[in-house]
Amino acid sequence: MGKLSRPRKGSLQYWPRKRASRLLPSANFKHISAKGLLGFIAYKAGMASASVKDQTDKSLTQKKQLILPVTILEVPNMKIFSVRFYKNSKVLKDVIVSQDKELKHKLKIPKTLNDFEKSIPNEYDDVRIIAYSLPKTTFVKKSPDLIELQINAENKLEFIKPLIGKEISPDEFFKNDLLDVHGLTRGKGMQGPIKRFGAGLRFHKSEKGVRKIGSIGPWHPAHVMFRVPMAGQMGFFTRTHYNIKKLYFGKISEKDINLKSGFPHYGRIKTSYVILKGSVQGTAKRQILLTPSFRPTKLKQKAKYEFVEVLNK
Repeated sequence: MGKLSRPRKGSLQYWPRKRASRLLPSANFKHISAKGLLGFIAYKAGMASASVKDQTDKSLTQKKQLILPVTILEVPNMKIFSVRFYKNSKVLKDVIVSQDKELKHKLKIPKTLNDFEKSIPNEYDDVRIIAYSLPKTTFVKKSPDLIELQINAENKLEFIKPLIGKEISPDEFFKNDLLDVHGLTRGKGMQGPIKRFGAGLRFHKSEKGVRKIGSIGPWHPAHVMFRVPMAGQMGFFTRTHYNIKKLYFGKISEKDINLKSGFPHYGRIKTSYVILKGSVQGTAKRQILLTPSFRPTKLKQKAKYEFVEVLNK
């Protein structure tokens, strides 16, 4: 018989357990080796089952058809709001290059824009962009989401200049097969220590409650340590899923994967979409930041699947 014990849930690497301050989390782009734009904003449409053909070399299911659980994300185009210049890891100058009406719901926009070429500082160490999504092209909402993104190119400024004032298509970004998914988990509100930390139930005749911690500490010192499982917020935390396999990327005009009645709590996809293997954190319509994998594994890189169709139509 196996050992009747396990480590308690609730890693202190994620502490304090409180609600995230932003719906769209930032990412650390330092160690990503991919070229070009290192991030893209997507919106979670829902989950489905997909039929794929396994093309993995020396796999037990090689050349066989598999049914995999998948998550479908809608990926509308993005635009650049501002170009941010850094020196000594501090923001030196922020040059605004967009005046779209949708931005007025979130930001104060100047009436006139300065000439970009004349606004470039003489000395700077790094260049990044503040990009915003275009959810008005989807059924999700109208107000855009903004995020700071890094560029990986020999001349970052020359890479950015042609993109100013134009919509950035996700075609180039989704040439990466492995992605890191940054997003917020589903919020569950106030929960007790049993559900929140996975503590065991007390004996059914215990005094003062069964769904509680038996001892929260000694009499002396009369102090409850922060490590003691207590009731509090559960869910709506920032989490990252690493090395998620991209199965397919396409446009709805070329291959329609919409369900007849639309995705539950989301509706129909109108723009580009990406199909990822497995599940992704968060509810439908949740903002997701996708970045190229910064620590890809050989096992995940080796796996190859040929997408056939979505089955839940």
